[in-house]
Amino acid sequence: MLHSDQRSEQLQQEFKRTDAVAPGIDPLLTKHQKMAQNPFRFLRGSSGLFYADIKNSVLKLPELLTTKIPLTTVIGDCHLSNFGFFTEEGSSGDRVIFAPNDFDDACVGHAVWDWSRYAVSILLAADYCQGVKQQRYANETKLDLNTLQVVTAKEAAAAVRSFLTAYVAQCQAIVEEPELRYAVLDDFPKNHVLKPVLKKAIKRSAKGEDFLRKSTLAKVADLSARPLKFKDDSAKFTRLTAELYKDVEFSFRPYVSDDILDIVTRQGAGTGSLNMQRYYLLVGPKDIHSDEDLALCHLIEAKQQRDAAPLYFFPDLSPVNRLNAAHLTVDCQRLMQRRPDLVLDEHYWNGAHYLVRSLHHANVDVDPEDVCFAEKAPGEELAEYAEACGRTLALAHSRGDRRSCYFEQAVLQYLPQAMDELIQSCLDYAEQQKTDCELLGQLLGQNLSSDPQTETA
Repeated sequence: MLHSDQRSEQLQQEFKRTDAVAPGIDPLLTKHQKMAQNPFRFLRGSSGLFYADIKNSVLKLPELLTTKIPLTTVIGDCHLSNFGFFTEEGSSGDRVIFAPNDFDDACVGHAVWDWSRYAVSILLAADYCQGVKQQRYANETKLDLNTLQVVTAKEAAAAVRSFLTAYVAQCQAIVEEPELRYAVLDDFPKNHVLKPVLKKAIKRSAKGEDFLRKSTLAKVADLSARPLKFKDDSAKFTRLTAELYKDVEFSFRPYVSDDILDIVTRQGAGTGSLNMQRYYLLVGPKDIHSDEDLALCHLIEAKQQRDAAPLYFFPDLSPVNRLNAAHLTVDCQRLMQRRPDLVLDEHYWNGAHYLVRSLHHANVDVDPEDVCFAEKAPGEELAEYAEACGRTLALAHSRGDRRSCYFEQAVLQYLPQAMDELIQSCLDYAEQQKTDCELLGQLLGQNLSSDPQTETA
């Protein structure tokens, strides 16, 4: 474990680099306040620190896994809540699948980056839910803690092994039948932890019974307005000035196939990208003749994109990573998904690269509370979830090279050999992240205590 003063200084330097704000020195940033709530949130918001720690061997990855396994397209910010249900081809498709759903830090890199970040997230998700049960951490979800059991640390470590074992098994299946790399996870057994989540997502799709009430479109748009418009929600949306509205509309109109009905600025979304500019575009026909026509409307996000987190510390792994940030995200997402979003592009505007992408009608994420609490056998449910993530991550990674099975063959040869070492490294790093979260809280506390406005409030 690093010395606390040395580590505090490193946290300040790293957050200053990624967020332009140093906790404890500069004004408070909402992102840092969210990260200090618990170590799982800290991990989600500190992907830059994660790769700094890999570079500096604070997180010691087995050498076999960084030298013997070919590079592939990786998610970059691979954690428990960056998997979920959505429709293939974005809001244009109807088939709901379970897969990775966030590619903001995607690049060409080492698969072990994704394996280790996901493994640490499982361990910290379990710690977070244990802390909720023990009232160490706050929780906004209404949970009946008296009726729920929480996963143990031992069960979380077992779930990490289940994740890696399922990943290896999927690679074995692809070696035996390469066409399986185009498979997807679109169904689960009746009693599987993800079965009810799948049903929820299907109901929210354009043809589902809950589309007009619970889809992404229904949550943000006033479906009774003609033409449609975004709901008035000052906590999430900010209206644009007439001049800016006109500029955004003109700049992003070529990327959508219908009219832009309304535009807002999205506030407070995400954790790692909390301070990045993003616009929501409501797209569809101006003339809506019936509720059935509402399925023709959809949401597009235009999000300012910064460099993938690994690239500052590993800039020379692949020439592909020299693409601009938005272009790299688009290319990696298209490779890792079987049927990518039909609206998925990049645009340079106002001195920044923007990612233009669909927001799925049926998008349903998975939070720690969904898989770490259960009325009985939470360890089994977390293992089921981890296995599903392992399988779908292997599918995503395998599509980075569709001409051979060299990647999968190397995984089969070396990951089983190094699995115990990798799991122990992740256990150690999870403890480091807990300490880091406490240090961030202390830095933010120093900031608050030194702020004259706070003292007199």
